[in-house]
Amino acid sequence: MPIKTILVVDDSPTERHLLSQLLLSGGYEVSTAESGEEGIERAKQIKPDLILMDVVMPGTNGFQATRALAKDEATKGIPIIICTTKNQETDKLWGMRQGAQAYITKPVDGPALLAMIAALG
Repeated sequence: MPIKTILVVDDSPTERHLLSQLLLSGGYEVSTAESGEEGIERAKQIKPDLILMDVVMPGTNGFQATRALAKDEATKGIPIIICTTKNQETDKLWGMRQGAQAYITKPVDGPALLAMIAALG
């Protein structure tokens, strides 16, 4: 199924804006959430085709939110790309074990992210 709608989950207004602009320029519809909890709720409400998930957020972090979404019948089919400053190999392995389909580090390489999204679509 082609990816049209993307949910960006990030507690940083700057990151949400930058990622949203990049995705809009790539022709995607974008929704945002400011926390892991809000991301889980928005994913259930709007059923996006893809989720971009930050890790370091207050409350429910991105690893916890990814795990919750991957286990929930309503959202487990939605691919998740973890998009974070955490660039250790152990972080990447942990993120993939939580149910993410891909892992990219910030600062985001725009063309690489768009190519990753296209490959998942």
